[in-house]
Amino acid sequence: MQNPHIKTELPGPKARALIARDAAVVSPSYPRDYPFAMSHGRGTEVWDVDGNRFLDFASGIAVCATGHAHPEVVDAVKRAAEKFLHISSDYWHENFVGLAERLAAVAPMGEPVMSFICQSGTESVEGALKLARYVTGRPRFIGFLGGFHGRTMGSLSFTSSKYTQQKGFAPTMPGVTHVPYPNPYRPLLAGSDQGKAVLDYIRMLFERNVPPGEVAAILVEPIQGEGGYLVPPDGFLAGLRALCDEHGILLICDEVQSGVGRTGRMFAVEHWGVRPDVVTSAKGLGSGLPIGAVIARRSLMEQWKRGAHGNTYGGNPVTCAAAIATLELVRREYMANAARVGEHFMGRLRELARHYPCIGDVRGKGLMIGMELIEADAERTPARALCDALVTRAYQNGLILLSCGTSTVRFMPPLSVTVAEVDEAVQLLRASLDEALAGQGA
Repeated sequence: MQNPHIKTELPGPKARALIARDAAVVSPSYPRDYPFAMSHGRGTEVWDVDGNRFLDFASGIAVCATGHAHPEVVDAVKRAAEKFLHISSDYWHENFVGLAERLAAVAPMGEPVMSFICQSGTESVEGALKLARYVTGRPRFIGFLGGFHGRTMGSLSFTSSKYTQQKGFAPTMPGVTHVPYPNPYRPLLAGSDQGKAVLDYIRMLFERNVPPGEVAAILVEPIQGEGGYLVPPDGFLAGLRALCDEHGILLICDEVQSGVGRTGRMFAVEHWGVRPDVVTSAKGLGSGLPIGAVIARRSLMEQWKRGAHGNTYGGNPVTCAAAIATLELVRREYMANAARVGEHFMGRLRELARHYPCIGDVRGKGLMIGMELIEADAERTPARALCDALVTRAYQNGLILLSCGTSTVRFMPPLSVTVAEVDEAVQLLRASLDEALAGQGA
């Protein structure tokens, strides 16, 4: 299609030059899908170094919750930076305490909480795992197939969305047992209720080879991210909570991707009324600045003794200022916008699915939406090549997307996205899908 906002070939000459420089000095480990070289952004719009304008429906992997360069966030960062850029977590300052107070006000536990502030999602998961072992004295954990929790060695031991993430790094942290994540569209276990089936599977493990009295915590994404944007059946998370209570196991909800208003609630677990013991947060928390948090029941975190866990950059004044501004914007308007615009977006995608048999499933909550692509066969075989081609064609047409799972396109635009921008994105998506199908001879 001809998008008037795309003014050069892609990538353009400036982008090609930048990418060539990168190849000489930057690690090749980054999983880059297509050659987008960003210059600047505003809201949902981003421009590359050659002046081409795109709609960003990836948001830096669900990071830019308030859109690119939101003026209130930028102003908060500037004001903080003018005072001081850093003081270690050995000391106190207003933004550090203020952010922890705001996290306590929105936490889904229903009781007093405390927070440990860090720099990323993987660090927040590491902190949660250390806390769980520390307070329970137990060595084992339960994780889920398809989960993504980070790339440092503790969190990596849970990550199982792609084998490439663990390949070459074994052995990871011992004591982690993986179980299926309930997937109603692609059930791995027998039974119509995949949530119940998974719970029964865990009970079977507890009877046979995982002593429940040795399990410190179950780590779960309330909506699985990298594994395919999977929404669990109603009752699953409540059943998991009950199972944890039965055996004195902590329930850790990894809300790194699904939290901070992404699903139309501050945290995704709130859709099911379940109260976790620990929540991990990052990504959207700082609107692009690197920050994370371990949020735990006060009764748990207050057991950490002085020096039990720490960091140098925790509570950085600039990143905390960004997080405070982000939480206020999300609470004030963008959480509700995610629910409203997300409902419209889901409707548009389901309408698209009625015309394209290759769209097998559309699922999600708020602005965390997955569209699974399938082959034209009775087995609903994942359409891996089509998914990759669609993401690439969308870039060529001015729409930034990422995939997840086996053949799922994920949509995670800024929470500030408008209905008009969603409609423009759907138009670009339709054209890109037509081109991807034509390229396969479909």
